[in-house]
Amino acid sequence: MTGIQRGMSRGLHGQIVEVMAQRILSGQIPEGATINVPDLQADLGVSLTAVREALKVLTAKGLVDARQKRGTFVRPRSDWNLLDADMIRWHFDDDVRPELLEELHEVRGIVEPAAARLAAIRADDPNLAALDTALAAMASATDDISAAEADLAFHKALLASTGNELLTKMEVIMETGLAGRDRLVHKAKPSDDPVPSHQRVVEAVRARDPEGAELAMRELLAKAAEDLSDVRSTGSKKSGRGRK
Repeated sequence: MTGIQRGMSRGLHGQIVEVMAQRILSGQIPEGATINVPDLQADLGVSLTAVREALKVLTAKGLVDARQKRGTFVRPRSDWNLLDADMIRWHFDDDVRPELLEELHEVRGIVEPAAARLAAIRADDPNLAALDTALAAMASATDDISAAEADLAFHKALLASTGNELLTKMEVIMETGLAGRDRLVHKAKPSDDPVPSHQRVVEAVRARDPEGAELAMRELLAKAAEDLSDVRSTGSKKSGRGRK
């Protein structure tokens, strides 16, 4: 089954790109493998032009390349543009690898405490209003989707509060990564209230307390790490039962 469904909202071109990307990311087409373009075109049931256009997109993302005498091939993972927004989303589209969640947590541990510190120094009234709005949405969330959206809005607002454009762009990583993480955590711990830990960050930012804001964010991330560990533990137990 190719996963190509004409008439879908993503459009045929988008579907071709995603199917090909997922085959590479999953290892179905391994690093270094040569891609037989005519065979791929026949497998997907689309035009050769459509496949070639999709390959141009994947080339721009560092997934594939083409050379004379060698043809089109999958580049080493070290060449992939892993910070590309589509690449991040594709990594989280299906079952999320625990290692990927841990890597996301490591990135957050480096970026967000420093962001909270800067926010406490630089946040203006619109920044604080955005943080308050995100907190209110978090408190009123009635399902996993709205809770994840509110969580993302909070972290994006915090990055924006730093006044640093490069830090703000880190939302590209946060957006899909947090959505994937939140889906797992909310399923495993649906009654857990995220508001208090986020509220402490906002209170420190509003009080212009850089050290307090950084500490509150580190505590929030420690709780996030605990939640992730619980999810992994639950998954391992279920996997173990399935083998018996």
